Amino acid sequence: MDASFEHEVPVRYRDLDTYGHVNNVVYGTYCEEARVAYVEEVLGLEEIDEFTAVVVSLDIDFRSSVTELTTVDVGVSVVRMGESSFTMAYELRQRGDLVAEAETTQVFVDPETRESRPIPEDWRERVRDFEGLND
Repeated sequence: MDASFEHEVPVRYRDLDTYGHVNNVVYGTYCEEARVAYVEEVLGLEEIDEFTAVVVSLDIDFRSSVTELTTVDVGVSVVRMGESSFTMAYELRQRGDLVAEAETTQVFVDPETRESRPIPEDWRERVRDFEGLND
């Protein structure tokens, strides 16, 4: 994967389990932190509450353990955009070594009805420009 966006996430002591490595569920949190940073930067949102999308799927392939209290570098790219959903791919690395690959699919929803809605055209355009995508 050639990530279009990079975000550094600190490994916190609380992320470690009793075996001294980052617990598997925390990798999803690392993806979430990178996704929020991507949305704030690429869409230029000052309030993340404006971004009314929900994660409908999360798939993580673990490659090796994170055991050091340093950082994890998360590469993020939007790899697909539909009418109301989009898919992001992630590469998680520690000290340059691949530790996990992940993918999430998000669906835009109306904040009042919670029903799916189309991705706003200005957001779609910003992502296309940033990623170099053609829908």
